[in-house]
Amino acid sequence: MTVLKRDNECHTYADYLEWSGSYGDELVNGTAYVREPPAPSGSHQFIVAELCRQIGNALKGRGCRVGIAPLDVRLPKSTEEDDLVDTVVQPDVFIVSDPRKVDARGLRGAPDWLAEVLSPSTARHDQFVKLPAYERAGVREVWLIHPIDRTLAIYRLEAGYYGSPTILELKGHTQITDFPGVSIDWDQMPDGLP
Repeated sequence: MTVLKRDNECHTYADYLEWSGSYGDELVNGTAYVREPPAPSGSHQFIVAELCRQIGNALKGRGCRVGIAPLDVRLPKSTEEDDLVDTVVQPDVFIVSDPRKVDARGLRGAPDWLAEVLSPSTARHDQFVKLPAYERAGVREVWLIHPIDRTLAIYRLEAGYYGSPTILELKGHTQITDFPGVSIDWDQMPDGLP
């Protein structure tokens, strides 16, 4: 799957609702990005499913929600109306603890935690386009999972900025900082993990 700029125009969520029709279309700071087929690889989807399963089981009864793409996550810059929001993303997996952020259109506001499973065709987009949007929106912790390199880059928000990431191997358990008792057991990942 390849991520391409749709055009050189500045868009809002109202525009996005008119032209977005496929999994993975996104809007970052008014720039429209579309994903070209094929769909994500099987290994990518198996990793996303396993992350969701482990997190969902660990969060049971805590009032938090775990979500997966495709689901529109609107990241307003202030109090602008939905139609004027210029950033709409679809993180692979995310956690939101504030139920007021969840609505019929998806999520409005920053998730507490999210993960992007990187693939060769989308890694640059996730790292250089979406990561700064997550920082601006105030996502407290972002995981960039590199299945081919078998590494994890963890970005934590401190004083409004992401510093250098913590780099870990995909082995053993990795704790999600703001959710005690919620960790990922990399040894439980399906055979789809390279």
